[in-house]
Amino acid sequence: MKSSAQNGLILGLKAVVYACLGSFNCILISQMIELGLDLEASTRPFFWVLKANDQQEEIEKWILESGFKERTKSRALLIYGWAPQELILSHPSLGGFLTHCGWNSTLEGITCGKPIITWPVFAEQFYNQKRIVQVLNVGECVGVKFVVQYGYEEKFGVLVFRKDIEEAIYKVMGEGIEGEDGRERAERLGDTAKKAIEEGGSSYLNMKLFIEDIRKMHIS
Repeated sequence: MKSSAQNGLILGLKAVVYACLGSFNCILISQMIELGLDLEASTRPFFWVLKANDQQEEIEKWILESGFKERTKSRALLIYGWAPQELILSHPSLGGFLTHCGWNSTLEGITCGKPIITWPVFAEQFYNQKRIVQVLNVGECVGVKFVVQYGYEEKFGVLVFRKDIEEAIYKVMGEGIEGEDGRERAERLGDTAKKAIEEGGSSYLNMKLFIEDIRKMHIS
């Protein structure tokens, strides 16, 4: 993991935004810049995982030459490549998780009791977004409406704009009643998820029964 941050980064309770759009990030550089500029404009401390794949050099060049790194160094941690996501999400300073809604990230965000800002990119991620926002009611979407087929990103260009990201972050992390209610629901859901994997919990018992069935099949 390669990271960049100024020493002495101060992290308040539930004040930090964590942005990670997954291992197979295929969004345009122009879209990533839009995200970066909004994280900067939010005035909140943030962790941003940058996985631009074949565009990695281009985004790193923009970060340096645009002055973004210098302007945000007192409140930003930029991570190039892999990040210890569950460790980050479990920290009490983390207040909002901006994610592509991959199933692993969705489970990690929910288990850690964090409100989620949803940015689905492809496949089942749009269904996961609906569960997060409409069923569990522990998140807000940035407004992505459809899947862009890999290789055709240039045709559609920027789909999510600063105002959309800013609004979603504000709803999840703001001081109003809506934000507080969402954070409380996320924390309760996280507690429920943790109890499910403890001894005697529903996930614990289901896994135990599954292992017993496999053993029986092997014996027979």
